[in-house]
Amino acid sequence: MARNDGIDRTFARNQDLPTLDDVAKVQEHNEREKDSYSNQDIDTTQTYRNIHFKAPTDSYAAMFDQMIADGVISTRGLKADAVKYGELIFDVNSAYFHNHGGYEYAKQFYTDAYKAAVEIVGGEQYILSAVMHADERNRAMSEALGQDVYHYHLHVVYIPVVEKQILWSKRCKDKALVGTVKETIMQVSRSKKWESKVALDEQGNPLLTSKGKKVLRTSYSVLQDDFFNYMKAAGYTDVERGERGSTEEHLTVTQFKVAQEQQRLEDVTAQIAQTEQALDTAQAAVEKKQKELQSLQKQTKEQRTTALTVQEIRSMGKKAITGNITLTPSECSTLKDYAVNGILAKAENSRLEEKLQSAQKSAAVWKQRYESLKEQARPYLEAVKLAPEKVRAFLDAILTLTRQTKQHNQPSRRKSQDMEL
Repeated sequence: MARNDGIDRTFARNQDLPTLDDVAKVQEHNEREKDSYSNQDIDTTQTYRNIHFKAPTDSYAAMFDQMIADGVISTRGLKADAVKYGELIFDVNSAYFHNHGGYEYAKQFYTDAYKAAVEIVGGEQYILSAVMHADERNRAMSEALGQDVYHYHLHVVYIPVVEKQILWSKRCKDKALVGTVKETIMQVSRSKKWESKVALDEQGNPLLTSKGKKVLRTSYSVLQDDFFNYMKAAGYTDVERGERGSTEEHLTVTQFKVAQEQQRLEDVTAQIAQTEQALDTAQAAVEKKQKELQSLQKQTKEQRTTALTVQEIRSMGKKAITGNITLTPSECSTLKDYAVNGILAKAENSRLEEKLQSAQKSAAVWKQRYESLKEQARPYLEAVKLAPEKVRAFLDAILTLTRQTKQHNQPSRRKSQDMEL
């Protein structure tokens, strides 16, 4: 995968296929046996460009059984739950092939990479399938460059075997043969195939820790070295070895893509969270303004009801013979109070009317902002609404895989002291 740091690196990964279900899924993916894929990076219109350096003659499981029947491999002494299949994945960041001409250059590179795979596995007869995928888009580079960029990589499904000598036992009638080699078999053994090796110094002597223990090089580190050295010897001197200690050298292509998609999903989730928060803020502001508006309307109504009606005012006083209006002391006092209150109410009503208009304008602005944010968030909210279970399942799968990957790549403290990547 493209690292975007200007350095091209080789990566060699080995993953176990512990169950027949795992084997079937890998076969389905590698051989493109499905009509459609949930992985949006797979462009089925380009699948015809995939190249088999060794095509399977049957299902992986059926080929395994046939190899046993033909005596090519042996499962003698193998536990029922032992790992019998493995997959090697070789790749270089997408930018490397893009900058060297793309597809044709990738074909030659992986032709040579397949030769390295044959040596690493121990012989072509132990390889079930070897296919270069040329139909998986590198989404990030494609979006950045405005054109389709494909991530070329090689899948090699194989049987991990080691040579084992079977000795004549004490029950042999010819006592002279006891302890000598009876036969040599190619035993299926994942653990022995990928045993850690002792690190050597320049003179070929074992490297030792401060406590005198031998320093071990993990099998994955040896795999990285072997692939890099082979490709360098084949003339590819413009690439570097995958970083030592990097978790990338232990990740499969699928796992690495999941990590990328998890980051993409986290970004989208963050955007949704921010939008939802903005929506909540806007909604709260609208509700607050609406409450203020209702309060002002109530105050205005109360102030208006305190004023005298026209009929009440006109009914006060009596007209004298002289034409003057006479008021009783009580009416005069009441009218004065109402007059003062009326003037105060008019001033207060004027102030409240201005505040009411301002609140109405503010509420309209917040409502407009709320509707705008709601429209921006609509695609995200609809996606979550339409497929909540799928989103939850996808997140759970990513988090589970990420935790498993981290646990797999964290050796114990004591063991790490004796291991060298």
